[in-house]
Amino acid sequence: MLPCLGKEGRDADIESSYYKNLSKLLEDLIASCDGTSLPVHCYSADDLIRATDNFHPSRIVRRDSNYTMFRGFLNDRSIIIAKYSIGSLHHESWENDDGVRSRAIRDIVLSIHMSNHENVLKLLGCCLEFPVPALVLENAAKGVLEGDGSLRDNEDQPLILPWKIRLRIAKQLASAVTYLHTAFPSPVIHRNLKPGCIFLDHDYVPKLSNFSLSITVPPTYSDTEDDPKGTIGYLDPAYMRSGRVSKKTDVYSFGVLLLVFLTGRSAWLSIPEELWYGYGSVIACVKSHAYQLQAIVDPKILEEVGGNEQVEQQLHDFLELALSCTQDEIEGRPYMSNVARELVRIDESILPS
Repeated sequence: MLPCLGKEGRDADIESSYYKNLSKLLEDLIASCDGTSLPVHCYSADDLIRATDNFHPSRIVRRDSNYTMFRGFLNDRSIIIAKYSIGSLHHESWENDDGVRSRAIRDIVLSIHMSNHENVLKLLGCCLEFPVPALVLENAAKGVLEGDGSLRDNEDQPLILPWKIRLRIAKQLASAVTYLHTAFPSPVIHRNLKPGCIFLDHDYVPKLSNFSLSITVPPTYSDTEDDPKGTIGYLDPAYMRSGRVSKKTDVYSFGVLLLVFLTGRSAWLSIPEELWYGYGSVIACVKSHAYQLQAIVDPKILEEVGGNEQVEQQLHDFLELALSCTQDEIEGRPYMSNVARELVRIDESILPS
């Protein structure tokens, strides 16, 4: 939200932010475009203030450590605005203004590159007039996934997704992450795959978002070095030990996401009374009950399946895939392209009746 300044002071602040953000955005776009044109629509701060009733709390869709997402209406179109804020980040390395700006601009640049994929939340434009750029994104009618893989309905009650939809979401997300890893001259690693980055449209089609932590692996290299970043419960232990990030880093996070879909449990349970069988993480519990579907799978799924042997085989194969993705050593994990193919196979293992 803009500070209460006189018109001249406010205009000067907007102009300063605009040119500072524009300079960094153009620099990153030129570095990433490989000679191709990447147009992006720029909205004014006033546009976004009007669209969200001055970023009213009732418009908040999601809060994260580095941004807040608001639902708004602009030109009779429903939109989502991701607004980054300096000083809102908890990680000490993010307190630098330029660091926050760089992450927001990385989100913009990669969203531009990824917007042609049907399973990515489409970027409509951005606003450079705030201290940190804001993203303007398409709306996703069903909203964002909760930590346990569920949705919230219009009355803020949990909406549990059927197994077929969970499987389809996983399959389509795998396609988006594979694209991120393979479609560019150098692999791009998301580093923050989790339910809070996944929106669903009216038909429950998943839309991946938030590329602010993404990092590019240098050409001819299989990994790169950087301080571990991500979300507890989804962070690759090999990455945390070595500081080396690779495509297998996303594979681990994606495997945890598969376990969340399968169990209906959050990846990390921080409240003692909510600990599942005494375990703080979904992966620790699942690995201790390997292949015991009755002890692992969300009871809602088991009730839905009703002993169908074909579907139980799907669940078994899905679990096996998740466990292979979350192996502690990266050498044993598949690549996302293999994960995507296996999810297609699992989905198609039962022919439509």
